[in-house]
Amino acid sequence: MNLFQRPRRNRKSAALRAMVRETELRPSDFVYPLFFHDGTEDEAIESMPGCQRWALEGLVREAGEAHALGIPAVILFPAIAKDRKTPGAEESYNPEGLVPRAVRALKAAQPSLVVITDVALDPYNSDGQDGLVARKEDGSIRILNDETVEILCRQALSHAEAGADMVGPSDMMDGRVAAIRSALDAASFEETSILSYTAKYASAYYGPFRGALDSAPKDGDKKTYQMDPGNIQEAIRELLLDEEEGADMVMVKPAGPYLDVISALREATTLPVAAYQVSGEYLMIKSASAGGWLDEEAVVCESLTGIKRAGADVILTYFAKEVAQRLG
Repeated sequence: MNLFQRPRRNRKSAALRAMVRETELRPSDFVYPLFFHDGTEDEAIESMPGCQRWALEGLVREAGEAHALGIPAVILFPAIAKDRKTPGAEESYNPEGLVPRAVRALKAAQPSLVVITDVALDPYNSDGQDGLVARKEDGSIRILNDETVEILCRQALSHAEAGADMVGPSDMMDGRVAAIRSALDAASFEETSILSYTAKYASAYYGPFRGALDSAPKDGDKKTYQMDPGNIQEAIRELLLDEEEGADMVMVKPAGPYLDVISALREATTLPVAAYQVSGEYLMIKSASAGGWLDEEAVVCESLTGIKRAGADVILTYFAKEVAQRLG
């Protein structure tokens, strides 16, 4: 044994451990995802205990409380009424729709809050897909890439016009970042940022989220446009394309099972890297903690620290508010 080298000396007290800690969480690391609907009452989300489907008034209040704790940004996910869902997802670009109204309310109440909107068709599409659907003769479906991108541009413009600081295309259609950037610039929204879901995997971890928005696919799956979980080089290819097309920030989703992908993107780009701790990750921690098998507070902090240590500059997490409260 080399008695001159004892790494434990740097672990012998809480104060010393704090002095040498390499990765530390801050409220400013977080983006707080918020669900909301067009009703007048806040609703508990059965598939995500502890989360709410906010009415607009509750949404503004919750975002304000989070911002007061030092959380700089929220990202919005609308639960669209079934009678507003159509095969053409027309509601997605309604300038008086739920998302534009929410953006205006949030920016009026909290001008310094960064408001990010999700840009995809699955909340609005009666098929539950992120893109427009064509049906083949055998009954199977095909997702229409270029036709979808045209609608995504209209959706992003409606959000920018309402005052969104950043739009987040989560659809995984090819070429959508360049098309949205061009559409925003042509309409004099050069300062509206794009957070691209660069490496969004066809993951089994999204189930609780789809329950919160009633946005599960009605037929088929999303494997023809979301990434195969076995691939990492493909994530670098998507990153290079998003950089070229004008993304301001790139994202890996999910976060916990894809720490290696976060690290790979961090090494390959100078852009900020975001990671989304998704609903399945959230529910696993909540369920195991409710059963007494895990210490929720400790596991949440450990999981988020791991995501940041892997290279994420920004973390989207449903735990954002409660962690920010503990960080003080």
